[in-house]
Amino acid sequence: MSVPLGEILAHPALAAADPLLHAPGRDVAADPVRWVHSSEVLDIAPLLRGGELLLCGGITLAGATPDKRAAYVQDLAQRGVAALAIETGGVLPEIPPAMLEKAREHGLPVVELREVVPFVGVMQAINSILVSESVGHLQQADAATRAMAAELAHGASLDRILDVLAGTTGSAVKLTSPWGVILGNAVPEGHNPHPADLAADQARDSPAAQSADDAGAPAGGQDHLEEVAGEKLVTVDIAVRGVLMGRLEVRVPEGADAGLAHVAGERAVDILGLALLQHTPPGLHALAGAELMRAVLTSAPEWRLEQLAPGAGFPASSPAVVAAVHAASPQKLRGAMEALLGAHRIPNAAYLDEAELVVMIGLPCTDTAAERRQLLASLRELEGDHDAVISVGPLAGGVAEAAWSLAEARRALEVRQLRRRTASARRRSYPARGLVVIDAGDVAVESLALTALDASARDAFVHRQLRALLDHDVQRQSQLLETLQVWLDSGCNTAQSARELHLERQSMHHRLQRIFELCGGDPRGTGRLAALHLAARLAGLP
Repeated sequence: MSVPLGEILAHPALAAADPLLHAPGRDVAADPVRWVHSSEVLDIAPLLRGGELLLCGGITLAGATPDKRAAYVQDLAQRGVAALAIETGGVLPEIPPAMLEKAREHGLPVVELREVVPFVGVMQAINSILVSESVGHLQQADAATRAMAAELAHGASLDRILDVLAGTTGSAVKLTSPWGVILGNAVPEGHNPHPADLAADQARDSPAAQSADDAGAPAGGQDHLEEVAGEKLVTVDIAVRGVLMGRLEVRVPEGADAGLAHVAGERAVDILGLALLQHTPPGLHALAGAELMRAVLTSAPEWRLEQLAPGAGFPASSPAVVAAVHAASPQKLRGAMEALLGAHRIPNAAYLDEAELVVMIGLPCTDTAAERRQLLASLRELEGDHDAVISVGPLAGGVAEAAWSLAEARRALEVRQLRRRTASARRRSYPARGLVVIDAGDVAVESLALTALDASARDAFVHRQLRALLDHDVQRQSQLLETLQVWLDSGCNTAQSARELHLERQSMHHRLQRIFELCGGDPRGTGRLAALHLAARLAGLP
């Protein structure tokens, strides 16, 4: 379900724009494009899946700050966008050199569209090709799935079931445990396994690999496509009722259709899950953990949670926290988190619910607050390159409070997203990319406001306390609200605030003096300090 970038640029619908490719130091003509999308929104990255050719008219970019342009490019690159096409001329005579340099730094191809073309026509022309190809892939994949189901119904082995998939895709396929031990494999007729693949198989079947499997050291990754030794490798995780059971690997040789392999692999997940249940059913501990997390997600009655907890390794009355995780590759991050917690013998249970990973983590009954702080520090130092946000909920006194801890963790994610939108509206870059760990306790005030106050009451309170300051920021394009927020959050520490804002001490003092004039004087030592702090925290909420 993809078309090479070079073919898209040569298509008459886009060639009319006289495209100029600014490649990031590598040949990108063969890079697959999964879809063509058009948007002027600079915070579009979280709404994309990766593999898109993004068309941009340049209107919003023309008025954006250099920092915002850089963040835009970085976010798209981290999201895995295939290329960014920008129309130049008019309000944006050329693509800013600093923006092109940032794109090269992050490996994002940028296409300069030097003539005007209707984006709607481009999207219709290219996406219709992609849709037609998708329909053909789905038909072939469904035929393969029906054949695999027939084999399963007749008691066939994993190798025989995989042989159907290998014949459909023309590729070598392999099913492994989550820890890499081979459970079954198959190759199409006339296929010679790649030497690197044979070496990997031997390594995975070694006693050391078998020991790792018995020890339960997880390693995971979401379904994806990558280049391996000149071939394309499609991997798809096989999960059954929230328990990761195995991983399907499809090694696509040169000339075969990687798109078909990807679709067929995804469509085969349910059949392979049933096959794994027959041949290698999960342990009781894993099933109990998944059932407990489903109960937490559905806010089951307390008695049900307390009934399920011991089987998953959680004493019913033991303290715990629940983390909500949004990640580009949730299974990969799940493996890293489970490895970290397992190494410290910390009880945990995880469940992947669509795009959200939810993890419950047990804590000792003594020195619990310190253990929670250490957990946050350890999560921030997780090994690996993760594009994710981990929100850790407040301490639950027992499993009966787990749903509340999860709700607070999710609300902290909501507050972060609201702050990102506010920063974007003010044309300011928002920090924290890559792996971000949020302590839900840090946004307890915002959480309370979102649940206890309606939007009109919050807005009225903020304007009563900060109206003059907010008007000043709008009229002068100043950043006094941000300065006040940082200063109050630091405990009114002027030196620390200046460092965080990258200001000279004298500049910081000047800003504070202006803030005091607009807010009725220095609030320190008065009852107004708490009100100002609350208003500043609520100012980022809609």
